[in-house]
Amino acid sequence: MSAGYRRVLVKISGEMLGGRDGNGIDPVVLQAFAEEIHAVSHLGGQTSVVIGGGNIFRGLSGQSKGIDRTTGDFMGMLGTTINALALQDALEKRGCQTRVMSAIQMHQVCEPYIRRRATRHLEKGRVVIFAAGTGNPYFSTDTAAALRAAEVGAEVILKATKVDGVYDKDPMKHPDAVKFEEVSYLEALQRGLKVMDSTALSLCMDNHIPILVFELVPGAIVHAVRGEKIGTRVYSADA
Repeated sequence: MSAGYRRVLVKISGEMLGGRDGNGIDPVVLQAFAEEIHAVSHLGGQTSVVIGGGNIFRGLSGQSKGIDRTTGDFMGMLGTTINALALQDALEKRGCQTRVMSAIQMHQVCEPYIRRRATRHLEKGRVVIFAAGTGNPYFSTDTAAALRAAEVGAEVILKATKVDGVYDKDPMKHPDAVKFEEVSYLEALQRGLKVMDSTALSLCMDNHIPILVFELVPGAIVHAVRGEKIGTRVYSADA
């Protein structure tokens, strides 16, 4: 890759895969996302992906319905695996070599997550999809993305969302919301900005992993990987 990032981790929420209502898997959205990842793989870099499971099940929402939080979180982890397998299928139909690696062992459907093996897959040009979060309850897939990015040496986390960056308040509800071009991790934490949860932000801050937050529109991930100006960059002020 002549410019931009050599090794990236793409983070997308499960709700994004669910389309307009955020539930289940919208085949149109899935195919569009797969096309984006496939295009990125042709740039010559190394790509990994973390998908949330909120379109299938969320541990916190289960708790409100009487399901034990720990049990609910494990159910959510299985939801991320469903999404990962769906993305793998869509990518491989485009001729893209992929590996799904799960933090929870399920040998019939995917590989167990082993850091050195994940790194080798990336070096060989395979798209690696990390499933089942961190394998532990009470940790979000945002935190899983930050952890995996640190472990495999990703140069940036590309967080694809429904808005075109980070704002001082919800732009969907407040027309006067102000967008940040850049913001430090510390400021994002202090102001409670909706970037990632505090655990994920702190992990990225400690390991100097920048986050690029942008809207998932056609071509956006490719532009981000090329290092073009897009969305909001969240960074360590002392980096």
